[in-house]
Amino acid sequence: MAEVAGHSAVASAAAARPFLAADVGGTHARIGLVSRDADAAQPVSVHAYQRYACAEWPSLTAVLEDFVAHVAPTAPIERCAVASAGYVLGDAIVNDNLPWPVSIREIRERLGLAQLAVINDFEAVAYATQFLTRADTLGVIDNTAPAAPGPVLVMGPGTGLGSAVLLPGAHGPSVLATEAGQIALAPGNEREIAVLRILARERSHVSFEHALSGPGLINLYRALCELRGVAPALTLPAEVTRSALTGSDAAAVEAVDMFCGLLGSFVGDLVLLYGARSGVFLAGGILPQIRELLLASTFAARFFNKGVMHAYLQQVPVRLMEHGQHGVIGAAGLYLDGHSAELR
Repeated sequence: MAEVAGHSAVASAAAARPFLAADVGGTHARIGLVSRDADAAQPVSVHAYQRYACAEWPSLTAVLEDFVAHVAPTAPIERCAVASAGYVLGDAIVNDNLPWPVSIREIRERLGLAQLAVINDFEAVAYATQFLTRADTLGVIDNTAPAAPGPVLVMGPGTGLGSAVLLPGAHGPSVLATEAGQIALAPGNEREIAVLRILARERSHVSFEHALSGPGLINLYRALCELRGVAPALTLPAEVTRSALTGSDAAAVEAVDMFCGLLGSFVGDLVLLYGARSGVFLAGGILPQIRELLLASTFAARFFNKGVMHAYLQQVPVRLMEHGQHGVIGAAGLYLDGHSAELR
């Protein structure tokens, strides 16, 4: 979605002033008041930050207006960088996972912005991973050897399934946005084949996102309930993860275990596809909630189950990161570097 555009528009004097950066997902919108920081370990300083539940607000414009009014009332805001899944079509950011349409013109007019930049959400998270320390993450597949130089894969299930790749370069890293979540779901055993048959009854293309996301977890749970001959008792992803953690619903336990196994297989495929020798960061809203189940699952076994590439994958660390402010920092950093679709 993002293209390099308008480097001259991000002049040093303008870039020094605080501006808004937003990381907008289907469940939460994370908003920050940020500015360039040339002296810090990361290029962006976050002066104020707030997370909003999207379902509680009528629009992204209303969220941004509330943040300006209550969190940053004295800061003159002229610019905003919005990281969001989807793509720009005319005046709108198009994304089926957002709870409301996003009007670019409405945001600019209501907030009086001189400049609004739109950036892919997982591009932003991937950009921010270069500033993570080891203490910021949890090892899922760890090794003691230093990571080999090369691309870094960032992916994660939330309301959707996002993925991006941080690419090394002589003049600093760049980010490749992907739609890997739309790759066709590849089952790895008979049980997963049976689930795929059920999912395929409702759609002509079953993607990994149809299994590896919040809605996807519900899809797995319902399919497994059908295979078990029981009526589904749970309707929300959080109910499935909670029941799996407590062991109170056998179908939920199996759904989360299948979710983790499919995820391990998919991540292994993406590492091979992109040559992500420097490692993998798992993000998204679901995995931190089930991290103990993830660590105890078949994730690692499925990750390594790539035939002759097993030894290659043994050298690739996989770590779990909390989403936190990273999308906001990444959106601001990419904007300051001139990597955004600028809309006037």
